[in-house]
Amino acid sequence: MVDDGPPPADHPSSLQRLLDAVISVGSELSLPVVLERIVEAATQLVDARYGALGVLDEDRRTLAEFITVGLSPDVEASIGELPKGRGILGLLIVDPAPIRLTNLADHPDSYGMPPGHPPMTSFLGVPIRIRGEVFGNLYLTDKRTAAEFSEADEELAVALASVAAMAVENARLHARLADMALVEDRERIARDLHDTVIQRLFATGLVLQGLSGRVHDATVAERLQQSVDELDDTVRHIRSTIFELQRPDPGDNSVRRAILDLVDEATETLGFRATTRFSGPVDTLVDAATSDQLLAVVREALSNVARHARASRAEIDLTTGDGLLTLVILDDGRGIAGPRATDGHGLANMEQRAAALGGTFTLTSGLDDGCRLQWQIPLSPASGRSAR
Repeated sequence: MVDDGPPPADHPSSLQRLLDAVISVGSELSLPVVLERIVEAATQLVDARYGALGVLDEDRRTLAEFITVGLSPDVEASIGELPKGRGILGLLIVDPAPIRLTNLADHPDSYGMPPGHPPMTSFLGVPIRIRGEVFGNLYLTDKRTAAEFSEADEELAVALASVAAMAVENARLHARLADMALVEDRERIARDLHDTVIQRLFATGLVLQGLSGRVHDATVAERLQQSVDELDDTVRHIRSTIFELQRPDPGDNSVRRAILDLVDEATETLGFRATTRFSGPVDTLVDAATSDQLLAVVREALSNVARHARASRAEIDLTTGDGLLTLVILDDGRGIAGPRATDGHGLANMEQRAAALGGTFTLTSGLDDGCRLQWQIPLSPASGRSAR
């Protein structure tokens, strides 16, 4: 049987792997986690045994950080000091363009391996650019399924680097948002989110939609549409964040902050951190009285999950829109047939809190036959917090 080499970059299996990598990289807002996921996704995407991401220092002359995948802790410890960007690694710093090599040792700029470093042969390097400037470089070595990385591998790595740049910028903006309180800073970040991040997400969505016309595999086509939908959902959440950034004063009684604090408190008893999403100007539209009832429901719901559900995952989704406040809490636990269906006064209290505000409360099947709690109340036109 003749080996015709790896499939082209537009082959369904390659597109599937690229989409999986895009989703993995783009689903996290913590910068350290984003950087690690980029390396993991890149090694899986091109079947590399080893991968690394070198982050440049402020002068863009040496590597300030170096995140690796494929090396055991013992090997990393034996290697010692992390590389600073000499030899082959430095080529991308001097000339930020993709590099493919069949054998690292044959290149005239090869610097050699330090003691304890595993031998490496084939090499693929790709720069990660943010707003035209190089943020760092992806280094991939030892193609598992071939003697060298292919042109298709390079195309996939370059595509992932573009998405990685967007994910890094998004994580950095969110990190700055967490640390900044001045009105001028909030307005500037809101502009960055709108003018840069949202526009890039929109452009990426158009690219993925364009790819769908070239794909005849139904599974990949469906995956493409899921990715586009997820990008649309991300844009909605970013727009919600922009609403809050542009308020005259965020105040100390932020509903978002209070819910995130409840999630932090529940993490130890749950054994995991619940995923939390907000949509719409929550802090603007939810008044103090409604906030008290809402937080009581969230606290009770998380307590129920911790005590009865035996869940490994939970999601909180709070949305304001069309005159309604909708809280949805999902878990993948034992479902509504378990003890929660008849336990104590917790569920009755949540239902009474909703009824007192003219709303509804339902409990149905959720994630993987777990539970889906929905608590929905109307928001009166006069509700909300006035700017001070």
